[in-house]
Order: sequence, then structure tokens, then C-alpha cells
Amino acid sequence: MTIRSAIWPFPARIKTELQIDPVLLGIVLALLMGGFVILASASISISDNATSNPFFYVQRQLLAAAIGAVAGVVCLYIPMQVWRSLSPLVLFVGFLLLAVVLVPGVGYEVNGSTRWVRIGIMNLQVSEPARLCFLIYLAGYLVRRNKALRDEFVGFLRPMIVLSLAAVMLLLEPDFGAAVVLLTTALVMMFVAGARIRDFLVFFSLAVMAMVALAIASPYRMQRVTGFLDPWADPFNSGFQLTQSLIAIGRGEWFGVGLGDSVQKLFYLPEAHTDFVFAVYAEEFGLLGSLLLIALFLALLWRIFKLAMRAADAERFFEAYIAMGLGTWLGIQAFINIGVNMGLLPTKGLTLPLISYGRSSLIITMICISLLLRIHHELAVDAKPVNRKRRVRSSRS
Repeated sequence: MTIRSAIWPFPARIKTELQIDPVLLGIVLALLMGGFVILASASISISDNATSNPFFYVQRQLLAAAIGAVAGVVCLYIPMQVWRSLSPLVLFVGFLLLAVVLVPGVGYEVNGSTRWVRIGIMNLQVSEPARLCFLIYLAGYLVRRNKALRDEFVGFLRPMIVLSLAAVMLLLEPDFGAAVVLLTTALVMMFVAGARIRDFLVFFSLAVMAMVALAIASPYRMQRVTGFLDPWADPFNSGFQLTQSLIAIGRGEWFGVGLGDSVQKLFYLPEAHTDFVFAVYAEEFGLLGSLLLIALFLALLWRIFKLAMRAADAERFFEAYIAMGLGTWLGIQAFINIGVNMGLLPTKGLTLPLISYGRSSLIITMICISLLLRIHHELAVDAKPVNRKRRVRSSRS
């Protein structure tokens, strides 16, 4: 690859039509369009009270979707080889983002956490693009050092030191949920890449003990844990969010109270349009609607992991690791968000991908989907000459 092609990967004339995965794209569009409807219902009262505009948050989410679509189209035309070549530089960008937000006067604080940087008309939550940068770096490392990863503890230790440093920087914001998602996703990618079981178990055990120690040492994290275990013991303080979420889910019963008729979103349920949007959805659409939404997420993960297996079968391991990492990331984040809403997990500030209000999350998620569509395109293009050869051979025989 020349320097010019690495800087500007777009050919002068694109001769190959994009091969888009219609199933993956259809699932994503269903979640995205449904997300706007759910967000409009969940945020209408909060928006009207705060800004006198009932669709304030929906309009901002639409703008983020437009930005994400433009960025996604650009990424759709960048070959995956470019991302692989630039993976060390991408690692630097990830650390730069996490460092900038910790600079006094630069990072923007909300609810006691400094996670955002003001960029023009919006606040960027730096953990979202930084996480993508770290996963791209890790995928490149797993390809370059795969033999060392399989045979030596040092091969496993090197990337974990890098990612542990990133997790520490996330905890300084603090963003405990983002650190958990990053490390869990990285461990899954390394396990799939062939890391030895003993190395995996040693680091996994150390990571779990470190997370438990942090939770015990921090009073507000410990309060979240105790509130999660028995929210009804203090329903008006530490257990308030969870009890209101459970009330919303319970009111939905089988078929829900109907779109727009949620009561809990009327200033009872905090963060109804972000962290607890699933509770509002469950109240309005009931158990059957909730199962449909969960089925859509499972279908999305099935399609992404199937893409990863196709890339591995074609011996395009960088693409396989990227797909596996992105699928794991989206799956873990959706699982944690829904689990928190249902009282299965302690409260974490993680959005429901493509559904919750969160402009940084939506933009980066759309870029991730674009990378997956690019992987599908390259696999489809590579498969065409093979199919032609097979046709020639069969006609000769």
C-alpha cells in the first residue's frame, strides 16, 4: 500500500458496486426507526418541561443520526486494510481522547462525571470513539502477534497492559461501565484469537477482583450494589430508579398500556429517555413488545457473528476480530442496559444501542455498522472470482 493510498483510500473511479448486507441493514434500520418512536414517547414530557419543545431530544437525536450517516458513508468506502495499517495511530488517538477529557477546563462535567468534550453544537462522550479506537488496535495486534498470543504469556500481557491503562483513564472520569465493556470485549476478542485458557483465566480473575475492590472502596458504587440487591429497602433514595423502572415494566403486563400512555415517564422515572428507555418501552408495549425488541437485538448479534465467522473462513482475520469485537460490544451494552432496567444488574450509565438518547453513542454505533457493512462488501467482492472459476471448471467438466 502506497502512502497516497493510505492517506486517501478512495479510488479515482469506483468500479465495484457496494455489496450491502440487506439483512444486517434491515435490522439496524428497524431498531433505529423504532428507536426514534420510542425516544419521542419517552422524552416528550421531559423535553416540554425543560425547553417548551416536546421534540427537543428527538430533533437532537435526528441530527446525530444524520452526522452518523455521513460518517458511516465515508467509512463505508475506506478499505479495511487502511484501518489495519493505521491501527497503531488509532491507538494514539484513543489515548489522546481519554487524556483530553481529563484536562481541567476542557472536559465537561455532568452529574459528577467528566466524560464529555464540547465540539461545536454537541458534547462528545470521548469513551465512545476511544473504545472503537482500542478495538481496532487490538484487532491489528491479534493479527500481527497471533503466534506470541498463543504461545507466550507476554503476548497476552502486552495488549492487556495497554487496555488496562485505558480502563484506568476511564475510571478517572469516572466511567465504570465503559471500562467494564472495554475489558470484557477485549477478553472475548483475545479468547477467540486463541489466547491460552490459563492466561485468560488469570487476567479475568484479576479483573473481577479489581472491579469488586473498586466497588467496595467507593461508597457511591457500593450504594448502587446494595440498592440493586434490595431496591425496596430504600425506595425513595438509593432504590428509587430501579423501583420506578420495575413499576413501569410491571404496568406493561402482556400487551402494554399503549404508545404514549406511559405514566412512569411523567417525572417518576429518572433518565426515562436515556438509561431507562427500555422500562418506558416495556410499559407501553408490554411483554410481547419487549420480547420483539430483544429478538431484534439477538438477530443483529447473530448476523454480526455470522459475518465474523465468514471472515475467519476466508482467512481475513483482522476483519473477523473487528466484527467479533463490535458484536460483543453492542451485545454487552444492550444486555447491561436491559438487565439494569429489569433489576438484574447494578445501575450503569450505558445507553441501549440505537434506541436511547445519546448522540455520541448513536454516531459511533452507526460508524460501527458501517465497518461491518464494509467487511461484508469486501468478502462478497473477494468471493466473486472464486465463483467464476468454479463455473468455468464445471462447464469444462
